[in-house]
Amino acid sequence: MDIVCLDLEGVLVPEIWIAFSEASGIPELKRTTRDEPDYNKLMNWRLGILREHGLGLREIQETIAKIDPLPGAVEFLDELRSLTQVIVISDTFTQFATPLMKKLGWPTLFCNTLEVAEDGMISGFRMRIQNSKLSTVKALQSIGFHTIAAGDSYNDLDMILASKAGFLFRSTEKIKADHPELPAFETFDELMNGIRRVLD
Repeated sequence: MDIVCLDLEGVLVPEIWIAFSEASGIPELKRTTRDEPDYNKLMNWRLGILREHGLGLREIQETIAKIDPLPGAVEFLDELRSLTQVIVISDTFTQFATPLMKKLGWPTLFCNTLEVAEDGMISGFRMRIQNSKLSTVKALQSIGFHTIAAGDSYNDLDMILASKAGFLFRSTEKIKADHPELPAFETFDELMNGIRRVLD
């Protein structure tokens, strides 16, 4: 049995931190997993910037409330779920992702959790499991699933490379150049056709 594992940000919805960077006027927060492979390092750096500017969860959630799925994402996800099982595997956090899941029609989401102080400041974060995307794909494979994975960033590469089939979607030129063996798509139609070929 096949199961498709999709990244969230950059694949189905815009990058949350880029949107918040623009809303807050803090250009440093534009840095994402497309730029920094070490997620823990990236998140701790982000939290330091938030503390420095006195910004907490509420301010980020106000920005997230204005984010809509990428054009065509809902239709793509609906069609894909009519063909096979789908899980969205993300390094984001429940407190960020829930409003976006509603707009996407409540797909299954595996992600992480923020630690939030009483004053609303983000004090830390709890990862669901180490190497969450690769660990999830391997766990699914251990119970009889053949995984098909797609993502855009460094933190997606392990799950893409470990899967029966994997695709880069709207990725960077650097990542595409480093992994010429991976099909790289720019539109949902291309990605759907790539997945359909594997399912067939």
